[in-house]
Amino acid sequence: MTAELAVAIPVVVLVLAICAAGIAAGIDQIRCIDAARAAARSAARGDPAVQSRELALQAAPPGAGVEIHRGSGVVRVVVTARASGVGGLVPGWQLRAEATGPVEAAAS
Repeated sequence: MTAELAVAIPVVVLVLAICAAGIAAGIDQIRCIDAARAAARSAARGDPAVQSRELALQAAPPGAGVEIHRGSGVVRVVVTARASGVGGLVPGWQLRAEATGPVEAAAS
Protein backbone atom coordinates (compact mmCIF):
# COMPACT_ATOMS: atom_id res chain seq x y z
CA MET A 1 0.00 0.00 0.00
CA THR A 2 1.36 3.39 -0.94
CA ALA A 3 1.25 6.48 1.22
CA GLU A 4 -1.10 8.17 -1.23
CA LEU A 5 -3.61 5.34 -0.94
CA ALA A 6 -3.34 5.38 2.85
CA VAL A 7 -4.32 9.07 2.81
CA ALA A 8 -6.95 8.76 0.08
CA ILE A 9 -9.03 5.99 1.68
CA PRO A 10 -10.04 7.98 4.80
CA VAL A 11 -10.82 11.02 2.65
CA VAL A 12 -13.08 8.94 0.40
CA VAL A 13 -14.83 7.46 3.44
CA LEU A 14 -15.38 10.96 4.88
CA VAL A 15 -16.78 12.27 1.60
CA LEU A 16 -19.16 9.30 1.36
CA ALA A 17 -20.29 9.86 4.96
CA ILE A 18 -21.00 13.53 4.25
CA CYS A 19 -22.96 12.57 1.12
CA ALA A 20 -24.98 10.02 3.09
CA ALA A 21 -25.74 12.61 5.78
CA GLY A 22 -26.88 15.05 3.10
CA ILE A 23 -29.18 12.47 1.54
CA ALA A 24 -30.62 11.59 4.97
CA ALA A 25 -31.21 15.29 5.68
CA GLY A 26 -32.99 15.64 2.34
CA ILE A 27 -35.27 12.72 3.17
CA ASP A 28 -36.02 14.21 6.60
CA GLN A 29 -36.79 17.59 4.97
CA ILE A 30 -39.32 15.90 2.68
CA ARG A 31 -40.86 14.19 5.72
CA CYS A 32 -41.15 17.60 7.44
CA ILE A 33 -42.88 19.06 4.38
CA ASP A 34 -45.32 16.15 4.21
CA ALA A 35 -46.03 16.41 7.94
CA ALA A 36 -46.71 20.15 7.74
CA ARG A 37 -49.06 19.70 4.79
CA ALA A 38 -50.99 16.86 6.43
CA ALA A 39 -51.41 18.79 9.68
CA ALA A 40 -52.47 21.96 7.85
CA ARG A 41 -55.14 20.05 5.92
CA SER A 42 -56.35 18.43 9.13
CA ALA A 43 -56.47 21.71 11.05
CA ALA A 44 -58.17 23.50 8.13
CA ARG A 45 -60.94 20.89 8.19
CA GLY A 46 -61.56 21.80 11.81
CA ASP A 47 -60.02 18.73 13.44
CA PRO A 48 -58.84 19.27 17.03
CA ALA A 49 -55.29 20.63 17.35
CA VAL A 50 -54.23 17.50 19.25
CA GLN A 51 -55.32 15.30 16.35
CA SER A 52 -53.59 17.51 13.76
CA ARG A 53 -50.41 17.56 15.85
CA GLU A 54 -50.44 13.76 16.23
CA LEU A 55 -50.89 13.39 12.47
CA ALA A 56 -47.85 15.62 11.89
CA LEU A 57 -45.73 13.77 14.43
CA GLN A 58 -46.51 10.44 12.74
CA ALA A 59 -45.27 11.75 9.38
CA ALA A 60 -42.33 13.81 10.68
CA PRO A 61 -38.84 12.53 11.53
CA PRO A 62 -38.30 11.36 15.13
CA GLY A 63 -37.85 14.21 17.59
CA ALA A 64 -39.61 16.78 15.41
CA GLY A 65 -41.48 19.75 16.83
CA VAL A 66 -44.89 20.87 15.57
CA GLU A 67 -46.50 24.30 15.98
CA ILE A 68 -50.08 24.96 14.86
CA HIS A 69 -51.30 28.56 14.57
CA ARG A 70 -54.89 29.51 13.76
CA GLY A 71 -56.00 33.02 13.00
CA SER A 72 -58.20 35.14 10.73
CA GLY A 73 -59.35 32.27 8.56
CA VAL A 74 -55.89 30.78 7.99
CA VAL A 75 -54.11 27.82 9.55
CA ARG A 76 -50.30 27.74 9.63
CA VAL A 77 -48.30 24.67 10.65
CA VAL A 78 -44.54 24.72 11.25
CA VAL A 79 -42.58 21.47 11.59
CA THR A 80 -38.96 21.59 12.75
CA ALA A 81 -36.46 18.77 13.12
CA ARG A 82 -32.74 18.33 13.57
CA ALA A 83 -30.75 16.39 10.98
CA SER A 84 -27.74 14.72 12.50
CA GLY A 85 -24.28 15.53 11.26
CA VAL A 86 -21.48 13.10 10.50
CA GLY A 87 -20.19 11.57 13.72
CA GLY A 88 -19.53 14.93 15.34
CA LEU A 89 -17.18 15.97 12.54
CA VAL A 90 -19.82 17.94 10.67
CA PRO A 91 -22.56 19.74 12.60
CA GLY A 92 -26.18 18.82 11.97
CA TRP A 93 -28.73 20.94 10.16
CA GLN A 94 -31.93 22.50 11.44
CA LEU A 95 -34.78 21.49 9.14
CA ARG A 96 -37.99 23.52 8.88
CA ALA A 97 -41.15 23.22 6.83
CA GLU A 98 -44.22 25.43 6.86
CA ALA A 99 -47.67 24.91 5.37
CA THR A 100 -50.65 27.25 5.36
CA GLY A 101 -54.23 26.80 4.31
CA PRO A 102 -57.58 28.53 4.54
CA VAL A 103 -59.93 27.34 7.27
CA GLU A 104 -62.79 25.44 5.65
CA ALA A 105 -66.36 26.41 6.38
CA ALA A 106 -68.16 23.98 8.68
CA ALA A 107 -70.72 21.75 7.00
CA SER A 108 -74.26 22.33 8.18
